[in-house]
Amino acid sequence: MPQTPTTDQRTPGAPLIIAHGLDKRFGAIHAVRGIDLTVRSGEVLGFLGPNGAGKSTTMRMLTGFLEPTAGSVTLDGIALDRDPLGAKRTFGYLPEGAPGYPDMRVEEFLRFIGRARGFTGDALRKAVDVVVDRVNLGAVRRQTIETLSKGFKRRVGLAQALIHNPRILILDEPTDGLDPNQKHEVRELIRHLGSDRSVVLSTHILEEVEAVCTRAVIINRGEIVFDGTPNEMDSRAPRSVDRNRLDHVFRALTTKDTADEASRRVARSLGVAVKEGSR
Repeated sequence: MPQTPTTDQRTPGAPLIIAHGLDKRFGAIHAVRGIDLTVRSGEVLGFLGPNGAGKSTTMRMLTGFLEPTAGSVTLDGIALDRDPLGAKRTFGYLPEGAPGYPDMRVEEFLRFIGRARGFTGDALRKAVDVVVDRVNLGAVRRQTIETLSKGFKRRVGLAQALIHNPRILILDEPTDGLDPNQKHEVRELIRHLGSDRSVVLSTHILEEVEAVCTRAVIINRGEIVFDGTPNEMDSRAPRSVDRNRLDHVFRALTTKDTADEASRRVARSLGVAVKEGSR
C-alpha cells in the first residue's frame, strides 16, 4: 500500500506567487532589499524573521497593501501593478490582529465578507456554511464578535480569508491566541489546504514550521538568508544540539549568535562570572 507523502515530500506545482526584485525604502530606512520569491501550488511556505527584518513589509507588498519602491508581484498570473483588483481576488489574507466589526454576529460578518467577494443568494449561504464548518465556528456563529475569545476571533479572521476558496492564502500569525487544541486544528486545516494551493504563513513559532510547512524562508535586514525545507534547516544545526534545533539555526542566521554565546551574554548582563571552560 503506497504511503501518503509527508509535507516535505510534496511535489510543488505551478507558481502562483512570483515576486521579483521587491524593494522598499522608507526615507533613509531600506526595509526590504531586492527580494526574489516564488511560491508554487502545493507549497506551505513558512516566512520567518526577527522583528524589524522586513517580514511584515514584504507581506504587505505581496498583498498590494503597500506599494514597493521597486520590483514586481504576480499572483496566479495576474500582475499586481497592472490589475490590482484582479490580483487581489486570487488570495485570502489574514493580517495580524485581523479586524472585525465587534457588534456584528459571526454569521452576519461572514455574509458581509461573502457579498464583498461577489456571492449572493444560495451561493452565499453555502459559502458561509462551508467556512463555518471548516474553521469550527458552529458553536459561536450567532454570537457577536466582541463577545468572542481571542482564539475564536482569530478563527473568524481565518474564515473570512477562506470564504471564497482562494488559490493563494497569506496568513500572518494564524494560530496567535489559540489554545493547543485549537492550534492543532488550524495547523491540520492549513496542511490540508496547502495540498493544492500556495500558502504563505508568517510565524514566530518554529514548531509551526516543523508541523505544517514544506518550505521555510528566513529574512533578515531586508534580505533572504535561508530558503529550503524544514529538514534542510534542521541539518544546519550542529549534531551537539539536541533540542530546539530550528531555534538554534534561526538565531545563528539572524544574529550570528550561538546558544553558548547567548548564555554568556545573559550571564554577563546579570553580573555572573563566566568560566573559561565555557568559551
